[in-house]
Amino acid sequence: MWLEVLLTVGQDMAELAADILRRQTDRGVAMEPAGEKEVLLRAYLPVDRGVDEAKARLEMALHALSPELLPAYRPVKEEDWAKAWKAHYHPIRIGKHFLIRPSWVEVEPEPDDIVITLDPGMAFGTGTHPSTQLCLEAIEGHIWPGLRALDLGCGSGILAIAVALSGASRVYALDIDPVAVEVAEENVRRNGVQDKVTVLHGTLSSLTGSSRHFDLVLVNITADVIVQMCAQHLGMVVRPDGWLVASGFVTEQEETVTQALAQTDLEVVTRYQKEEWVAVLCRHATRLI
Repeated sequence: MWLEVLLTVGQDMAELAADILRRQTDRGVAMEPAGEKEVLLRAYLPVDRGVDEAKARLEMALHALSPELLPAYRPVKEEDWAKAWKAHYHPIRIGKHFLIRPSWVEVEPEPDDIVITLDPGMAFGTGTHPSTQLCLEAIEGHIWPGLRALDLGCGSGILAIAVALSGASRVYALDIDPVAVEVAEENVRRNGVQDKVTVLHGTLSSLTGSSRHFDLVLVNITADVIVQMCAQHLGMVVRPDGWLVASGFVTEQEETVTQALAQTDLEVVTRYQKEEWVAVLCRHATRLI
């Protein structure tokens, strides 16, 4: 048995609230539109002896973000969880070539389509959220044979899979959530790119001390986490003249994020916007000669 947590928030606060839910529930968070400027968040708590304490911690964290944030709860049986989100998840086209389809739905792709078969489970990343869509649009045209990529906070693995299917030779996908790692590994196998994509449980700090540098880095998380990563030398994992796509923030947070990126030698080249959500394509300031 699970306790479904339902929270409706404004788009400008959706990623921050989702991050709180991920931390407090230790599970993935589903996000879906709830009007022009609102998002419905769904998370799940196991119904056990510690559920009341978990609810209290969650409500305290949300109250610290905004006193107006008060979640609703609904008991859900294990078998009903899959039915709940499958009913609202349909194939979606993104950019010029990406076609995201649920694993239980058949599609008829166009000749140039890059089809990503996805079963997000309890991990973030269904392709329906604007931040993920902006990332997919941004990477089109920036993949080439031999490219090495890194997806930080990979969630369901959708971006790592998209990069691999687009022609990259090696992709590393990292997440701190063990549930996301399991889901991403399964989706990687489902799309037949296990020879290109390696899913790992880890954080940025596990890479900055190594000699690994990537041609393309994807960071689709939240504004505060991106800023924190910049303070941890995010630019160090991008090779000189390499690219980084940052997404998961709204227009009000854009200046703070871009300033933090500049401090780690990442210059914004192009910005993308959908509704209030923004993504930026950056290039490492150090140029190859």
